[in-house]
This record gives sequence, C-alpha cells and structure tokens, in this order.
Amino acid sequence: MTFLTSAVLILVGIGLLFAGGELFVAGSVALALLLGIPQIVIGLTVVSLGTSAPELFVSLLSTLQGSAGGDAIAVSNIVGSNIFNVLIVLGMSALVVPLRVKSRLVKRDVPLLLGVSMAVWGMASGGRVTWQAGVALLTATVMNVIWEMRTAGENPDESEGLDEDERSTPPVAALKLAGGLVLLVVGSQMLVKGAIAAAQMLGVGETVIGLTIVAAGTSMPELVTSLVAAYRGKADLAIGNVVGSNLLNQLVILGLCATVSGPRGLGVDPVMISRDLPIMVLTTIACLPIFWSGGVITRLEGGILVGLYVLYLGEQLLVTSASSWTDEYRLILLVAVLPLLLSFLMWSAVRWRRLRRLAP
Repeated sequence: MTFLTSAVLILVGIGLLFAGGELFVAGSVALALLLGIPQIVIGLTVVSLGTSAPELFVSLLSTLQGSAGGDAIAVSNIVGSNIFNVLIVLGMSALVVPLRVKSRLVKRDVPLLLGVSMAVWGMASGGRVTWQAGVALLTATVMNVIWEMRTAGENPDESEGLDEDERSTPPVAALKLAGGLVLLVVGSQMLVKGAIAAAQMLGVGETVIGLTIVAAGTSMPELVTSLVAAYRGKADLAIGNVVGSNLLNQLVILGLCATVSGPRGLGVDPVMISRDLPIMVLTTIACLPIFWSGGVITRLEGGILVGLYVLYLGEQLLVTSASSWTDEYRLILLVAVLPLLLSFLMWSAVRWRRLRRLAP
C-alpha cells in the first residue's frame, strides 16, 4: 500500500463516518420518541453499543490471534479509546455547544463508570485479565442493561420543540439505525487501515499505534456521533454516548476478549498497568467536578479536556522516540499542569455550590 492509498482510505473513511453519524443520531432520536424512552438511556445503550462496534471488532480479532502482540493491541485499544472518548469526544462536543448534563449522569452513570474502571484496573494489576474476570464483566453488562431499561421512565424526556422530521415510523427508524451503523463500521475500518499503514511508513511504534491511532480510529464513530448530536442540540445523546461507550468498552469488549482468551488469560503490558490504566481512571474522576459545575460542560472545560489529550499524546510520542526530554516533560506535567488542573476543578466545584446557595 502506498502513502497516497492510505491517505485516500483515511479521507473516505472520515466521509463515511460523518454520514453514518448523521443517520445513526437521527435513527436513535426517532427510536427514543417511538418507544417513549429517554434519549439519555438511548445514548447509554443503543447508540453507545453501535458506536463501540469498531472497538469490538478490532480488539476481538486481535485477541483471537493468541499472541502477546494481539493482547497488547486489544487492551491498548480499549484503554486508549476510553481516554480518547472523555478527553476528545466530550471535549470537542462541548466546544461545538455547551452541553447540559442530566442529574442521573452525576448520580448514577459516571459513578458506575468510575467503579467499573477501578475494578478493571484491579483485575489487570496482576498482568493478566482471566476468563473468570471476563465472565464477571459480561454478567455485569446484562445487569446494567436491565437496570437502565427499568429506570428509563424515571426521568422522561420532554418531546416539546422536536422537529417533525425527527418523528418516524419503526421501519424507517430501524433503517436509519442500521444504515448509520454500517457506514460507521465500514468508515472506521477504512480509517484505521489507512492510518496504520501511514504510521508504519513513517516509522511509528506499535505501542503508540495501539494507544493512539487505533484507539482514535475506532473511536471516530463516538466522536462523529457525539459531534452531530451536540450540533443538533441533543446533549443527552452526546454525553450518554461517551459514558455508555466507555462502560461497554470495559464490560462487553474487555469481557469478551478475556473470555475468549481461555485459560491463558488476556495479557496486560506492565506499562499499561502503571501509566495508562491510572490515566483512564483519572479522566473518569475528572468528569465529576466538570459535570457538577452548574450542570453544564462549558466550552472552556471542553478546551481543557482537548488540551489534556494533546499533553497525553505528547508524552506517548516522547516515550516511543526515547527522547531525552521525557523526564523533563513529565516533571512539567507534575509540578505545573496538574496543580493548575486541580485548582480549576476545585474552583468550578466551589463556584457551583455558591451559585446554588444564591439561587432563589
């Protein structure tokens, strides 16, 4: 494959992703109206499951290779995708339009995601996720879906102000969902194939490919779907898609990969345990004060999330290139960036509490 061919694959893949994202959002909104299910629940289940399909295909096929390299791609894809979803997908969606956060996300879904992320970190801490752990994660998936459906009617959506073209018949809604899903999956596969080929031609290492290029490529459906949803004023779908995808990445995809790995278990790189899994947990923790700050993810907060991913990507590139500046870069992150970030999060939380006290 030539560099020109890989570039064409990337461009065509992005085009298919945008078309698929538009169809998928339209179908999910129509489905929510037809079934009387809150859009936040649709985002946390149907939309997130559909947009997580590329991660599922890539990670599962990598695991079935039965090699350490396959395990590394599978796990790094899941962890990298979760980091990308929170920092880039949520951040860029907030840059498009400030996102209003439903209270159930703060009270239920984000704490659940945090609990699952910490449990996964614990499962992987021994250097291997066993098939028993995989079965436990799949069982938790079934319990979570049942819980989401049973609590769907607690906070019904308001259908006022919805456009007429958002109302549809069941066959049309299903066709939009299916067509959007096909475009998302095909587009993401083309993008990943082109990106990996281009990266290899440029001499980028496998670790960076798994954590960044593959993770970002398979997360393109989440990014496009959430951006389209945010642009169309469907903040519930945009945020629910991120939280739901991160849950399913760990419960379904990691659970399936660990289960099919059999007695050998799913191998986890020590660097992943000491660096990337903690970062995944920390990005989830950061969601809580951001969601608390007035119930809205502002453009400033979205920009901060995107900036954090740029810093994370910079650290990955320095480590891979064995740069002599790696230690200095980490020191700057520790003594300058981290205190500023913590100060901002604390200020946001305090400001929100004061506004609530002053509210009539």
